[in-house]
Amino acid sequence: MQVPFKRPLAARRTMLEARLIELGARLEAIEEELDSHQNPDWEDLATERETDEVLEATGLAGLAEIPQIRAALHRIESGTYGECVQCGAEIAEARLDALPWTPFCRRCAR
Repeated sequence: MQVPFKRPLAARRTMLEARLIELGARLEAIEEELDSHQNPDWEDLATERETDEVLEATGLAGLAEIPQIRAALHRIESGTYGECVQCGAEIAEARLDALPWTPFCRRCAR
């Protein structure tokens, strides 16, 4: 069943595809930054390591988001986007606006 939305599904697809591109570019930049640190100064190296830990956490979050976005794009293609994958209820449009890749309604996400 196709859930009716105020925002067209094509716009949601475009936004999700743009987010995938953005994440890919961000992850590539993080990888380049992590590979670039070769400072011989211990103090600078310690500061860079702290920064690296933040970058690694950001990268891991991005890596976790990518399959969720791809799954949402698949649900758009299959006509099930906006339906909770657990209970089949309609996912509130406000929830999809906040988390466009969510597969769960608010109740099942708890």
